[in-house]
Amino acid sequence: MMTAHQGPPRLSPARMAPRDVVRVGAAGLRTRPTRALLSALGIAIGIAAMVAVVGISSSSRAELDRQLAAFGTNLLTVSPGQTIGGQDAQLPAEAEAMIARIGPVTAVSAIGAIHNAKVYRSDRIPKVETNGLSVLAARVSLPQTVGATLRSGAWLNGVTGRYPVAVLGASAAKRLGIGRPSLQAEILVGGERFTVIGVLDEAALAPELDSAVLIGWKIAADAFRFDGRATTVYTRSQDSQVEAVRAVSAATANPESPGDVQVSRPSDVLAARRAADATLNGLLLGLGAVALLVGGIGVANTMVISVLERRAEIGLRRSLGATRGQIRVQFLAESLLLSMLGGVGGVLLGIAVTTGYAAHQSWPSVVPVWATAGALGATVFIGGVAGLYPAIRAARLSPTEALATP
Repeated sequence: MMTAHQGPPRLSPARMAPRDVVRVGAAGLRTRPTRALLSALGIAIGIAAMVAVVGISSSSRAELDRQLAAFGTNLLTVSPGQTIGGQDAQLPAEAEAMIARIGPVTAVSAIGAIHNAKVYRSDRIPKVETNGLSVLAARVSLPQTVGATLRSGAWLNGVTGRYPVAVLGASAAKRLGIGRPSLQAEILVGGERFTVIGVLDEAALAPELDSAVLIGWKIAADAFRFDGRATTVYTRSQDSQVEAVRAVSAATANPESPGDVQVSRPSDVLAARRAADATLNGLLLGLGAVALLVGGIGVANTMVISVLERRAEIGLRRSLGATRGQIRVQFLAESLLLSMLGGVGGVLLGIAVTTGYAAHQSWPSVVPVWATAGALGATVFIGGVAGLYPAIRAARLSPTEALATP
């Protein structure tokens, strides 16, 4: 029973569930499929252009990095220098293992010079005709670390490195007259017969291997009393940490006398690579921003026109009880759905374009995750911002004003 001072109960508009918001927003797209499709296509083309530009540039950069890596951008060499007294220094026997413990170092290998062994094609060659070839004990991991490749035959492994077999550098094979390895291809190393099992291509990053005869670490110790001390240690490290690794390599290799150690400086190609990366990053961000701006303008234009065309619908909904907030949410949801539809299509189209172009150029196909995720996120954000003004404008229309519009 109502008292005299109590007024009628206040009615509050029903809240729209998220599912209803999506349904109402999608209805606006379904009623004008051609306009929605063309608008989404415009957004998709802008996003696809952004993703494709970023993807193709990233793929090109990956190919550039692969080519620059062949120049040893992250390769350092550690070798003994001279003592204070001017004598030739030696690396400690533990130098190779100690350098391998440096955190950013990803690969380590070494060679050791055998000074008491000369190389001849056969025992009939005069002793003075050594062809200037050197004999080096080599680790199994040497080719992978310095980027050396085999012209023919096989490289040393844990088994063959224990026996009298050798791999020839490119110049050494030419001077000895051995074109390809075989069981009959034998040479004399320090008076011992060694079978040639492999021939290397020219080693651009380690030219000292070209004129060398490479034998296993174990047979070098057994046959020539090699003391196991490396004369050159090769290291590969993370590109961003090359300078840091170089700074600590000497003290790590020989803690007692770091001044007796020589460490090569990083390649100038590394600096060029970083400069190229910085330039490409700036270019990608600029092009991406332009593409997103174009997509946002397309969404705003579509939604403004949609509000002008649907004034009668807005007036009818208002007269039936829809609040300004519900009208605002409807048009904002429609804008977000339109942007998301165009964004997803644009990302897929951009990935397809990048993959096809990279395959045509024989490049690795690279589409950064940040580009796809950023494109989707930025598209939805810009679509929301672009649709905010039309949504507010639609909500401000009074029912009588909207229905009076022809």
